[in-house]
Amino acid sequence: MNLAGPLAKPATAPRHEMPLNPSSCSFLLSSSASSLRRSLPASLWKVSPTAAAISPMASASTVAAENGAAKPAEKQPPVQVAKRLEKFKTTIFTQMSMLAIKHGAINLGQGFPNFDGPEFVKEAAIQAINAGKNQYARGYGVPELNSAIAERFLKDSGLQVDPEKEVTVTSGCTEAIAATILGLINPGDEVILFAPFYDSYEATLSMAGANVKAITLRPPDFSVPLEELKAAVSKNTRAIMINTPHNPTGKMFTREELEFIAALCKENDVLLFADEVYDKLAFEADHISMASIPGMYERTVTMNSLGKTFSLTGWKIGWAIAPPHLTWGVRQAHSFLTFATCTPMQAAAAAALRAPDSYYEELRRDYGAKKALLVNGLKDAGFIVYPSSGTYFVMVDHTPFGFDNDIEFCEYLIREVGVVAIPPSVFYLNPEDGKNLVRFTFCKDDDTLTAAVERMKTKLRKK
Repeated sequence: MNLAGPLAKPATAPRHEMPLNPSSCSFLLSSSASSLRRSLPASLWKVSPTAAAISPMASASTVAAENGAAKPAEKQPPVQVAKRLEKFKTTIFTQMSMLAIKHGAINLGQGFPNFDGPEFVKEAAIQAINAGKNQYARGYGVPELNSAIAERFLKDSGLQVDPEKEVTVTSGCTEAIAATILGLINPGDEVILFAPFYDSYEATLSMAGANVKAITLRPPDFSVPLEELKAAVSKNTRAIMINTPHNPTGKMFTREELEFIAALCKENDVLLFADEVYDKLAFEADHISMASIPGMYERTVTMNSLGKTFSLTGWKIGWAIAPPHLTWGVRQAHSFLTFATCTPMQAAAAAALRAPDSYYEELRRDYGAKKALLVNGLKDAGFIVYPSSGTYFVMVDHTPFGFDNDIEFCEYLIREVGVVAIPPSVFYLNPEDGKNLVRFTFCKDDDTLTAAVERMKTKLRKK
């Protein structure tokens, strides 16, 4: 497998990214900017030159002159959004990608590969299109993909599931997350997350009317504070949500941690939602699926997708595996979210999941080399680099360079160094917990990683 290619062009936003909203195009523009949420220091709300430069409102005071005379700008109607989503607005990924484009920076922020997926999978999609598989698919998945998912899950976890009753195909793992939460969580239910967390979790829980608790994983090893977790479980707790391997830290939950969480779930009749999209990117230990812990399958929804493993993030093919009594709720929500997922891509996904084990071995080997390239470069540049056992992310401490917080550092990194990283404070309920950290991704070709590392080694200076 060749995960390398020529040096990427200046970063561009993926097609699925929405343009910035006029009221939220800059993460530093306004004290209501949702990406920073709640309690960031007031100093972060000052408008920076970078933020002002990308704001479409910067020149809103006048419109183009007609017949030599400038006219006052027409008053723009206020942006409207439901109260439950007011604090979220534009995602940090969109914001950083926009800044990357503006400054011609190398994008090691958002987790999408800059190389293509395997030819045999793309060819399977072409064949499916040419064979006329282009109309609505069955709502919960085409039979061949449901079967391939069940086969892969048996091989990976040792669990045999019914592809017709326990597998639901979704439009990416993000929809699997949404269908699971909206289908199984009621307003007022309490759900426990591990911070930092993928930002979709909190937003979807907000749409469901849930109450969110967060247990913070702290460097250097981001281990689970077991007693703190135990104390957080209450009579109102409906579910615990885990992501292993974990984005953004690269942590893999240990068997001891998983068994402790499983015991809490069983003792308190709590559901477990497991996001396992990075299960094939486990470098230092075998991935353990929470559903495989004795007594947990009956209360677990396991979510996964094709995109990360096969470098096809734009296809948006995901799935949820759960026992029939939980699958019912997931499918009810899925029916009214997307109803069905792209038909020809499902046929290709079935071919992908039946790839030989050698594909996954080569994938881990190639990504392991990319990880080493980036980690060694970040250390040479002066960062404190924390261990990453899985995913294609690395978390570092930026404080050797003298910045007060991750937002200021990431803005400087883009503007002055020409490299994009993600400020992870937006992935915490309390952003102060993440202000010293920065996330980089290594799902890029080797030339891109090398160029980014050289920029940081040359331009960054410790203070």
